[in-house]
Amino acid sequence: MKMLIMAAGSPLVFRGRRDRTGAFSSESHKMSLFGKIFGTGAGKGGKGPTPQEAIQKLRETEEMLAKKQEFLEKKIDHELLTAKRNGTKNKRAALQALKRKKRYEKQLAQIDGTLSTIEFQREALENANTNTEVLKNMGFAAKAMKAAHENMDIDKVDDLMADITEQQELAQEISDVISRPVGFGEDYDEDELMAELEELEQEELDKNLLEIEGTEDVSLPSVPSTSLPSQPAKKKVEEDEDDMADLEAWAAN
Repeated sequence: MKMLIMAAGSPLVFRGRRDRTGAFSSESHKMSLFGKIFGTGAGKGGKGPTPQEAIQKLRETEEMLAKKQEFLEKKIDHELLTAKRNGTKNKRAALQALKRKKRYEKQLAQIDGTLSTIEFQREALENANTNTEVLKNMGFAAKAMKAAHENMDIDKVDDLMADITEQQELAQEISDVISRPVGFGEDYDEDELMAELEELEQEELDKNLLEIEGTEDVSLPSVPSTSLPSQPAKKKVEEDEDDMADLEAWAAN
């Protein structure tokens, strides 16, 4: 069977095998041909693009469409200005300008929708690429952990921890024995020692009390009976104060 596809004004012919239903059985053959025509086929070896390459292509497409948006917005403003300028002078030119403005606005709306789709696809690819890297690193870490535990036996670890616990208990017992006071055969009764100490303290207290009771009273000198010569009032007061100070000092001695 022959199928015609118009590309750049010239017919292209390819042949394929029919199955019992009359359809082509080789889908890969058709996809390969369409890839050659429209440039969407995979590269050599049939290997598809990497996520990074696809993300970069989508970003370039976004930039191209953004520039197309700016161009269309300028064209819309220009056509609107043309319609206003010819609104009363040349209605035909004004209508043509408005028609072109409508076409540009429709293209602009289509580009907005396309940009939203591309942005969604790019974000999905970026998330998928991030997840791939995360899973790759997690797998790498899992392999490293497996290699670290490869020579470890849980039974041996339990035995080792039991040995460590036993040695710690033994070390604690040794420390307790070493720190225990040793009398080298001289054992004393703590109660007898405390009773003897209390007896010595009582004897010392009794001795101090006897010394206090045996102390004789110290007699104070008698007050002079002779009268002092009369002096002026102020001078007399000063002398009295001096005498009292001397008396107090003598009494203190």
